[in-house]
Amino acid sequence: MERIGYIEAKPDLDAVFSALADPTRRAILSRLADGQASVNELAAPFEISQPAISRHLKVLEKAGLVERDV
Repeated sequence: MERIGYIEAKPDLDAVFSALADPTRRAILSRLADGQASVNELAAPFEISQPAISRHLKVLEKAGLVERDV
């Protein structure tokens, strides 16, 4: 039997919805849909610090929505 769209691990939907509830994080995801970006590139359109962007990225990463490369 073929399973379409089936995944073994269930996503933490609370973490996903919590991450998506913030407009800054949604804007970051929208930007990343166009391709990879550095933290500085992601911070540019916002009036918040680079560490604040990093905190947003950690929330997105914990929810499984982004992956970070060093």
